[in-house]
Amino acid sequence: MREREEYKMPKKRNKSKKNHYFTKDTEMAIVEYARTDDINLRTKLYIEHIQPAFNELVDKIVYTYKFTSLQNIDHHKEDCKIWLTTILDKYNPDRGTKAFSYFSVVTKNWFTHKAKKQTKRNKREIEYGSVIKEIDIVKNGEEDSIEASLEDQQFWAFLLTEVSKWSEEDLRENERKVLDAIQTLMNNIEQIEIFNKKAIYLYMREITGLNTKQIVSSLKRLRQKYADFRKRWIEGEV
Repeated sequence: MREREEYKMPKKRNKSKKNHYFTKDTEMAIVEYARTDDINLRTKLYIEHIQPAFNELVDKIVYTYKFTSLQNIDHHKEDCKIWLTTILDKYNPDRGTKAFSYFSVVTKNWFTHKAKKQTKRNKREIEYGSVIKEIDIVKNGEEDSIEASLEDQQFWAFLLTEVSKWSEEDLRENERKVLDAIQTLMNNIEQIEIFNKKAIYLYMREITGLNTKQIVSSLKRLRQKYADFRKRWIEGEV
């Protein structure tokens, strides 16, 4: 038996994409416009044939190449149509380029230029916004730093006053020596180059003549006084 031939579906013809707005009449009108200096004829050609085609062309370019995201797109479309009018006489039909191709390219390039300008502007705005944000952060940081510094100064001033009151209380001999050493250190804090726990004990040993164990023992009562003062400071009672 003869094998059945496989049936092949006929290939679909690609429909040619025709524009129904930029016709031969439009092409002829633009060519005639470019070759005449008669203002009245140019006006007639533009109103009757060219302007409707340009309106459609601009809309098609905008939607085809996704220029719809441009800010104030309607305003840009109108500007582009006006611009196309100003370059109509620059079209040279003798170069062999169809008017449709020529004005499609220049329209696309016009919107591409606008899109690039918007991108640059947006980038500058973002960068400017970032700079302003950084300035605000630094400014706020400086303000916070200044505020913290002022608070520290106030705390230190009140603490000096508080410590001087402790000397009026009934203290043991070693406690009084340690308290005097603390006041000496506090009043000369800017002249002290090394300021850590080990260094402070060293300074206090030199000032008081006491050993570390005696200093630690004498500090117990003074530490409690300091803790009470700090609590009152935090709670706003000082």
